[in-house]
Amino acid sequence: MYYDTDTIAKAVQSVIKDINDDGQIKVGVSQRHIHLSQEDLETLFGKGYQLTIKKYLMGREYASNEVVTLVGPSLKAIENVRVLGPVRNKTQVEISRTDTFVLKVSPPVRPSGQVEGSEKVVVVGPKGSVYLKEGVIIANRHIHLTPEYATANGIKDNDYVDVEVEGIKPTRFYDVQVRVRDDFNVEMHIDTDDANSAGLKNGAKVKILKKK
Repeated sequence: MYYDTDTIAKAVQSVIKDINDDGQIKVGVSQRHIHLSQEDLETLFGKGYQLTIKKYLMGREYASNEVVTLVGPSLKAIENVRVLGPVRNKTQVEISRTDTFVLKVSPPVRPSGQVEGSEKVVVVGPKGSVYLKEGVIIANRHIHLTPEYATANGIKDNDYVDVEVEGIKPTRFYDVQVRVRDDFNVEMHIDTDDANSAGLKNGAKVKILKKK
C-alpha cells in the first residue's frame, strides 16, 4: 500500500502531539449501558437478532440503536439503556452509583469483564426478559491508551496511575487502571457521577501522574 508524504507527515505530527502533550489526555464520560451475550440478545430481541450500529465509539466497539429497560428488586426501572456492541461472552450492565438508588441494588466497583459475584437485575427487551443472577457493576475509572502512546510515556497495560483534574473543581483520581490495545484511542473513561463531581464533560483534558 502506498502512502504519500503528506499523509505520513500528518500521522507523525499526530503521534508527536500525543507524546509531547505533558500527559494531557481526553475524557470520555460513560453513560449507563449494557453489553449483551448473543443468547441474551436473542431472548430480548428475537431469534437470530443482530445489533444495528448507531455510532462507532472506539476500535470495534459501538453504540447500537437498541435499548433495554433495567428493573431492580423494588420494581423501579430505568428505561432506554443503550446496548453496546459487539456481543460478548457474558452480559454486563454498567451503571453509576446514582443509578443504584433508583434500582435499589449494590453493585461492586469492578474492571469491565469481572462480573463474578456482582449484582442482580432484570433486563427487559421488546421480545422477552432476562434475569441476570450476576453482571451488574460500577465500572472502575480507567484509561485507554494506544501502544505508541503507552511506550512513549513509559506506561504498560494494567498499570495504575493517578490523574489530576484542573479547572473550577480541582480533583485527583487515584489508582486509575490503564488498558493498552492497538485499536484504542487515547482517552480516560469515567461515569457520570465522577464527571459531575469534578466538573468534567466529554472532551475535557486531564493529566496522567505516573506512580513512582
